[in-house]
Amino acid sequence: MTTTRRDLPAGTPPELRLPALKIQQGRGRSLYTFAMDGKLVPQIATVSRIRRDETTELHGYQRPEVLAHVAAIRRYIETDDSPLLPNAIVIAFDERVRFEPTPTTGAGPSYVETGTLVIPLIDGPEHNRPGFIVDGQQRCAAIRDANIDAFPVSISAFIANDTADQRSQFILVNSTKALPKGLIHELLPGASGALPTPLRVRQLPATLLEKLNFDELRSPLYRMIQMPTNPGGHIKDNSVLRMLENSLSDGALYRFRNDEALPYTGEMFTLLCNFWAAVKQVFPDAWNKPPRRSRLMHGAGIISMGYLMDAISHVRDDGNGIIESDEFAADLKVIADDCRWTEGEWVFSDGVVRKWNDIQNTPRDIQRVADFLQNRYRSNQVARGR
Repeated sequence: MTTTRRDLPAGTPPELRLPALKIQQGRGRSLYTFAMDGKLVPQIATVSRIRRDETTELHGYQRPEVLAHVAAIRRYIETDDSPLLPNAIVIAFDERVRFEPTPTTGAGPSYVETGTLVIPLIDGPEHNRPGFIVDGQQRCAAIRDANIDAFPVSISAFIANDTADQRSQFILVNSTKALPKGLIHELLPGASGALPTPLRVRQLPATLLEKLNFDELRSPLYRMIQMPTNPGGHIKDNSVLRMLENSLSDGALYRFRNDEALPYTGEMFTLLCNFWAAVKQVFPDAWNKPPRRSRLMHGAGIISMGYLMDAISHVRDDGNGIIESDEFAADLKVIADDCRWTEGEWVFSDGVVRKWNDIQNTPRDIQRVADFLQNRYRSNQVARGR
């Protein structure tokens, strides 16, 4: 990359001269691809913020910076030993940018030319820059703010004549469908390096979920959880994740951590296997059926039973080991006759009566079922003098 005033009249602003490829795509459409230091991108391109003027006319097309997203990328760049941002930043240039081809050698496909992209460096207000960032503003902001000297990035660019063309490209680039959450959850256990905080806190529950679903020898929930690689499972992965997150937050799984708050994943998995094996034993008629035939396999059933696991653990846990499956089963049996997983009606403490298959995966219904199960269990414990 060079900046030069060579062969320019006096007073002409300097230029960036970048080795680039020109790729001919649609009729009259060329794509330019090149690399440059991300710290210098703000010198050649700015962000066209979406806004309306006093006559409500629309200007620009970019949303505001997502500060949390920018901070997450910046943290990744600053802390990872070998950061990588593989996606190219997309920039729309105006006609002040030009491409100078090198003499052809005849080698390579006819739709590719090598050469130099010449970008003027304009002093003054940002909106006078020759380029607008169409995609990658969060990455550019993170590199701009990061405490690093340089970070090379790949850039794809095109020359657009007007804002309407830029706006169309912005919509096309950003209209791709987001990854399904289930796929992200399935990938998380094997992910490494710095992750955004919302994903990092889900990595442990996603790891336990994976073990519950695919440990054939130990898990009573083997291949029962619906995931991209196991679409036939009856239980939604989100329901199991919520059950795990609740217990990891302040339930039975919380105590399986060392002094540095690092998890004992093996002990957590053993406790989960012991509890759900007991559930399978005590409720055989409701086990491993589609949610439309068994509310035990429904989100409300899975999450509320997770709360019951925590309650039983609180009573049973003496700090000398992991609660065994037969201990969980003994306590589940005392409430078994009150449960209406596949038929009958739930009679809740607030006076609401719900047919078994009217229970929905809503916060209110989950709380009702959870309270019902724990109240029945605690009442029985009191009656037994425990």
